[in-house]
Amino acid sequence: MRAALLQITSSDSPVENLALLQRLIGEAAANGAGFVLTPEVSNCVSLSRTHQQSVLHLEAEDPSLAALRDCAAKHGIWLSLGSFGVKTGDDANGRFANRQFLISPQGEVVARYDKIHMFDVAVTPEETFRESDGYRPGNRAVIAKTPFGTLGLTICYDLRFPHLHRALAKAGAEILIAPAAFSPVTGAAHWHALLQARAIETGCYVLAAAQTGLHKTSRGAQRKTYGHSLVVDPWGAILSDAGREPGISYVDLDRDKVAQARRRIPALTHDREFDSP
Repeated sequence: MRAALLQITSSDSPVENLALLQRLIGEAAANGAGFVLTPEVSNCVSLSRTHQQSVLHLEAEDPSLAALRDCAAKHGIWLSLGSFGVKTGDDANGRFANRQFLISPQGEVVARYDKIHMFDVAVTPEETFRESDGYRPGNRAVIAKTPFGTLGLTICYDLRFPHLHRALAKAGAEILIAPAAFSPVTGAAHWHALLQARAIETGCYVLAAAQTGLHKTSRGAQRKTYGHSLVVDPWGAILSDAGREPGISYVDLDRDKVAQARRRIPALTHDREFDSP
């Protein structure tokens, strides 16, 4: 399977972002990709909850999601929407969900995953986030079977929680999906190491499509993201690094590499019970 990772600089306009995604998905499909992946919050990068409230939708009413389902069917591809911000209608505080969608070549949503771990950090005075103020966390790990391998779905900050990835691998995942909108500070320090570690620990491919650059908004506040969409093979080798520029990265996935890595280091079968300190 040829996979294509889209590295983009989303704005806070879902209409603009949809047009960009449709164009890049068409280009990737024309270049032979059967599986296309987009970054976290592909539909809207915004620091304003008021603005998000005005432009985001419930899943069933989201015009961008409907259009991209049609796009997947048109090109006959598998499509991972790394995540969309969507209204939930089920949170007492009116928070959104940070939701990943896996769409089949028939345009059907075959899996959805709500980000479990919220990015509530204060890295520097300029790099302070409270994701849980605007998004409610999910509570269920998700795998999805496809003809080219079983996928384990994660989003961005989930990357720092190895037990989630191990659980996905032990449930059958061979390819871990890790879309992100990583900050430049933490990205420079940790992005490559974390992605390689998750691949090595699980014997999985890790596919991480990322947001990059300076994101324009209608309200003046701007956000920067790290880029470096990455593909790591099951032995921990980096197969592709997109750097900082927007574009498309291609990689050919070989399912046999998963089995080979796990035969060489069968760590997933070596768990032992132990007493807590």
